Amino acid sequence: MHYKKGRYSSLIKPLFGLIDLLVINLTVLLFETNLNNTFVFALYISLTWLIIAVKNHFYEVQRHTRVIQIIPLLIRQMLFFALVLYAFIGVFKQPHISRLALGYYFIYSSLFILAFKLLTFFLLKKYRTILSGNTRNVIVIGENEKVRQLINTFNTRLDFGYKFKAQFSSNDDFFSLDKCFKYIIENSIDEIYFSVSELSNKQINKLIDFADNNLRELKFIPDNKDIYSKKLKYEYYDYIPILSIRSIPLQEPFNKFIKRLFDILFSIFIIVFLLSWLTPLLAIIIKLESKGPVFFKQSRNGFNYYEFDCYKFRSMTPNTNAHLHQATKGDLRITKVGAFIRKTSIDELPQFFNVLFGDMSVVGPRPHMVSHTDMYAQRIDKFMVRHFVKPGITGLAQISGFRGEVETDKDIINRVKYDIFYIENWSLLLDLKIIFQTFVNAIMGEDKAY
Repeated sequence: MHYKKGRYSSLIKPLFGLIDLLVINLTVLLFETNLNNTFVFALYISLTWLIIAVKNHFYEVQRHTRVIQIIPLLIRQMLFFALVLYAFIGVFKQPHISRLALGYYFIYSSLFILAFKLLTFFLLKKYRTILSGNTRNVIVIGENEKVRQLINTFNTRLDFGYKFKAQFSSNDDFFSLDKCFKYIIENSIDEIYFSVSELSNKQINKLIDFADNNLRELKFIPDNKDIYSKKLKYEYYDYIPILSIRSIPLQEPFNKFIKRLFDILFSIFIIVFLLSWLTPLLAIIIKLESKGPVFFKQSRNGFNYYEFDCYKFRSMTPNTNAHLHQATKGDLRITKVGAFIRKTSIDELPQFFNVLFGDMSVVGPRPHMVSHTDMYAQRIDKFMVRHFVKPGITGLAQISGFRGEVETDKDIINRVKYDIFYIENWSLLLDLKIIFQTFVNAIMGEDKAY
C-alpha cells in the first residue's frame, strides 16, 4: 500500500480556530467588564466556543463553499455564543459584571471574527488562483456531459484549488482500474472522482477498497440521466435506512414562517412607499396611450399547481392572444410605455399584491401561463418540481440569464435546473442576494427584458 505522505489544509482549520480563540480572549481586555476571575472567564468562553463550533461545523468551510453559506454559519455561531456569554453571569454568580460592557465585547468580537473569516476566505482563494498554493491533484473516471462539466470547473475555477491531472474513460478498450491505481500512486493524486453510471458494482467496490487502503478521497458523480437533484435526505424508519431524493427547506415550519414574514413585510414596504404614488402616475400614462385597463390579469399556476390571478401593469394593447403567446422581441402588441416598464421590470410590481395575498413569494420560480405550464409539464423533465414552493416575482433562474421569452427547450431546461437548485438550497440570505441582483439588473438593463 502506498499512503499519501501529506494532507493539504491539515493545519489551516486548527490555526483558524486558535486565532478565533485569541480574538475572543483578547477583545475582552478592551472593556471594563468587572470580571472577578479573568482566567475562569477565558477558560469558559474558550471551551464553549469550541463546543459550539464543533456542533455548528463552523470550521467546515470547503474550498468550493460560497460566501452566502459562510454568513449563516457565523450568525449561528455568534447567537449561541451570546447565549453562553450571558449565561456566565448566572452560572458563576457574577452580579457585578457590566452587562453593557459585555454587550460591547460581544459586538466587537463578532465583527473581528467576521472580518477575519471573510478575509482568510478570500485570501485563500487568491492564494490558490495566483500562487497555485493549497491545491489538490485530482483525476476523473468516466466520460459524459457531467464529467466534462466537472473537468471544465476544475480548469476554470482556479480559486477552488483543484489541479486536474487526467481523465480515464471506462469506454476505452484499454481501460483498467489497475492502470488508474498506478497513475494515482505515481502522480500523488489526492482525490478521485468517478461516474457511477459507467462502472459496475464490482469495479466500484474495488475502487472504494483502493481509496480506503491508500488514504485517497473518493467522490462520485451522479449518473447522467438528467436528474438535476442529488441532495438526498437520509432517514431511518426504525432501523431501516431510507433515502429521499430531495430535501426542501421551505417544507420546514420555521423556514416557511420566516419566508412568509419576510414576504409580508417586504410587500407592504413596496406597496406603501412605491406603488402608492407610482400606480396613479402609471395609470394616467397607460390610459393616455391606449384604451383598456391599467392592470393586466392572467391565470397562472402556483404552489401545488393551484391556479391564481397574477397581476401586472398592462404593457400591451388589449388582444385575445395575451393568454396564449409570450411577448417576443419587437412584439407589435407592446405599447411605448409598455416597452419601458417591461425593460425596467416595473410592469411586475403589482405582483406584490399577489405576495401579500399569499399566492406568490418575493423570490421563487417564476409562474408560467396555464397553457405553457401544461405544455412544459409534458415536454420538460422535472418541470413540475417547481410547484413544490410558491412562485416568485423574481428568481435564481431570472438573475442567471434565463428570464423572459423561451426561444428553445434549452432555455426552459436551464430555468428548471436553477429553480430546482433554489428549492433545495433556499435560505433567507439567498433570497436577499437574488433581490439585490434583480434590482441591479433592472438598473443596468437586460437583453431579454422585452
